[in-house]
Amino acid sequence: MPSPAIGIPDRTNGQADGLNRTVSNSYNDLATSPNASFQSPPGSFGGRLAASAKSLKPFHTQDIKVLLLENVNKTGQDILKKQGYQIEILKSSLPENELIEKIQDVHVIGIRSKTQLTANVLKHAKNLIVIGCFCIGTNQVDLKYAAENGIAVFNSPFSNSRSVAEQMIGEIISLARQIGDRNNELHQGVWNKVSAGCWEVRGKTLGIVGYGHVGSQLSVLAEAMGMRVIYYDVVNLMSLGTSNQVPSLDALLQQADFVTLHVPELPETINMISTKQFEQMKNGSYLLNASRGTVVDIPALIKASQAGKLAGAALDVYPNEPAGNGPKFTTELNTWAEELRNLKNIILTPHIGGSTEEAQAAIGIEVAEALVNYVNFGTTAGAVNMPEVTLRSLTIEEPNHVRVIYIHKNIPGVLRRVNEI
Repeated sequence: MPSPAIGIPDRTNGQADGLNRTVSNSYNDLATSPNASFQSPPGSFGGRLAASAKSLKPFHTQDIKVLLLENVNKTGQDILKKQGYQIEILKSSLPENELIEKIQDVHVIGIRSKTQLTANVLKHAKNLIVIGCFCIGTNQVDLKYAAENGIAVFNSPFSNSRSVAEQMIGEIISLARQIGDRNNELHQGVWNKVSAGCWEVRGKTLGIVGYGHVGSQLSVLAEAMGMRVIYYDVVNLMSLGTSNQVPSLDALLQQADFVTLHVPELPETINMISTKQFEQMKNGSYLLNASRGTVVDIPALIKASQAGKLAGAALDVYPNEPAGNGPKFTTELNTWAEELRNLKNIILTPHIGGSTEEAQAAIGIEVAEALVNYVNFGTTAGAVNMPEVTLRSLTIEEPNHVRVIYIHKNIPGVLRRVNEI
């Protein structure tokens, strides 16, 4: 018979809470039992989970409760289902009060960009051991609270990079040719064949702010179309192709015909592009934001566009975004929404940079496998808020072995108390 799942106790106040929580977490999702004989089904993607078919686990996998929100891709759902976990799947995010009610007894939660896992929400998640963000960003999670309470957080930093880069290329060409405006006019029956203010992108300068996974791929694609590429990043990075790193953001803005943004949401990136930066840009240049909605000062962008400083812009992200689909992008959500919609040569898309079949399938696999490896074997590789631990799992061919990994704050006496258990 398989060994029963070891319960994860509720939190209590005081320093003992951290010890009880982390030790119980360790036994549940990081330890292996020498007496257990339960074999989980092998994974079906890439063979990375298949190797764990005979690995030991100190719990029945059917005792692990998983909540998936925001229509997580079926590839991820299938991986988790094949482990035998109890899974509840919802197509949208939830208001805070409903989320608090749902999260109270789950061990694993999977979200995308809309669900807000604040400290107030997480403190009600008594059994939660891991969070999977089926997207690039993790700013929707209180990472500090999660780390302090032994809750690992995983994301997918690579899987949708190509999709975002391709969208940028499409929008650069569309802005240069005013395709969005011509499309809207013809849908209204207006034939307006013009060439004034329409350009080839060949020979133009692309300035990439943030030369990471997306920015570097965009660099390669842009050079293939004959663009000159410069980039700015806070760290020195190797250039791909013939691109060149510039020493400052101002230096990039002063040279670029097209500026694309690919930076995380941090205190120092809020309103990173505002009135002062628009003044530095070339007359008739273009701005594209595929990073985070707070990076661009939208009212300042509106003024720059109305004044003719910008020839166009493309926005895929916004400071406040609707929780679901529908006619919700209104002035009630963002006071400037109507004014923004009325601007010429402005491409507005609903945060779809990574919304391709290929990207979402890859994200589903990457994050779901990380969740399984953490829950079943304690592997923290790829966690954004914990040190990396990747140990070979124990198997049924290794009797009388046990491995315990515990997570705790750096509090004097904790290790001694763990050793006394």
